[in-house]
Parts: sequence; structure tokens; C-alpha cells
Amino acid sequence: MPNNYSCPECKSKMNIGSSLVFSAKSPDNERGLIFLDTELGNYTKTTHPDFELQEGVEYKFYCPVCHFKLNKEENFNLVKVHMTDDNGKEVEINISNIIGEYCTYKIQEKKVESFGPDAKRYRNYLDVPDEYRKYL
Repeated sequence: MPNNYSCPECKSKMNIGSSLVFSAKSPDNERGLIFLDTELGNYTKTTHPDFELQEGVEYKFYCPVCHFKLNKEENFNLVKVHMTDDNGKEVEINISNIIGEYCTYKIQEKKVESFGPDAKRYRNYLDVPDEYRKYL
């Protein structure tokens, strides 16, 4: 059974088949859906041809069901969703919201597992205890 992804706010399932679905908005207010591969570390993405993603641009990501903003308040460049594995264990997944930046983090209790060639960018931030992150 594949991993299931859900919104941290409304708990709605956000994956269909092997795609994780987000609603997204560019700084220029262009809006559309982004389908990301559900495999951690696979950065294949699909959008409508009219919704052209621009490399290096920060997008706001939203739940496609309740429209809750998924960009983390503590670090706006990371998007937070929950993932439940086939054993029923729920973990936090953080993904970069910058197009072309390939980093994903699986956070389970105090253990952080990173994926992607750009994973070192936020790794130090995630390794800092929660109470000190606000100072970064």
C-alpha cells in the first residue's frame, strides 16, 4: 500500500495514485495545480501547460481541499504535509517551495531524514531544537 499524504489542517487526503496534489500561487498571482510524485526524493512534477512554473521562484502552496496555506510559518521556504506510511505511522514531510530546489525532509519525532541534492540548505535549521528555531 502506498504512503498517504494529508493536509495538517483539515486532514483531507492530498494524493491521487502516485501524485501529491497542491494548489499553488506565484508571486505574480498566477494560480494552478501542481502534481508531485509521492516517492520521497523524486522531483517529477506536472502542471497544466498554461501554468508555467518558473525556476528559482518561491510559490505559496495550499491544500487543494480546504485551501489552508501549507508554507511553514517558521520557515516560509518549506511546505508542510503529513504522510502516513503503510504501518499507520504518521510523519511530517517538508518540501521546498522554490521551483528547481530539490530538497525534502521526513521528520519523525526528533529524527530528520533528508532527500535531494539541495537538502543541506535547510538541514541545519531542522536539526536545531524547536524552541531555538525562532532565532534563526
